[in-house]
Amino acid sequence: MRRSPVVFCLALLFFCAAPAWGEPVILAFGDSLTAGFGVRPDESYPSRLQERLRDEGYAYKVVNAGVSGDTTAGGKRRIDWLLKHQPEIVILELGANDGLRGLPLAEMEKNLEAIIRACRDKEARVLLAGMKIPPNFGLDYTRGFEEVFYRLADKYETGLIPFFLENVAAQRDLTQPDGIHPVGAGYAVVVETVWQYLEPMLESRSAGRGDQETSSR
Repeated sequence: MRRSPVVFCLALLFFCAAPAWGEPVILAFGDSLTAGFGVRPDESYPSRLQERLRDEGYAYKVVNAGVSGDTTAGGKRRIDWLLKHQPEIVILELGANDGLRGLPLAEMEKNLEAIIRACRDKEARVLLAGMKIPPNFGLDYTRGFEEVFYRLADKYETGLIPFFLENVAAQRDLTQPDGIHPVGAGYAVVVETVWQYLEPMLESRSAGRGDQETSSR
């Protein structure tokens, strides 16, 4: 009996999306800053974060779900499929392209909120990456853009990285010629920034497990 190639492809996609047994997942979900535009795959921040986790003794698998050029609307369309990885933590880095294109902030906030809710529905904790943009569309737009991240983090009690590109943005030796995307060394700095806010989430999980083990004895 001939097997349908469509069925085969769907099955393959399902298994590719399934999480590794016994290894909790951190989903790095974002745009080109997550995908690692312009650098080798091993220089991207998710790859460097994977190394840092191993060095620190945390047995997590980091899934790079970055898509260059993605907006919050695109992320909203992708999130349900990506949650098939069953991540424990989602590092949500989206919004920069919305801001650089001057897209409506109300829509951006609505999309990010939908993504956060989808993660919460699957019991995944969110670490929201705040961004900053140049004042191309006026100071009111720029301030409003930054406030979106703080407002959502406060409303949903997510983790918050105040500025994902802290100590990288506007640093010529750490950014590519476009002045936006980090070079490999820049992504090493990004990981240090991410780690400041991610590690407490990892420690709280470890502490919770310890309490459960103690109470079960």
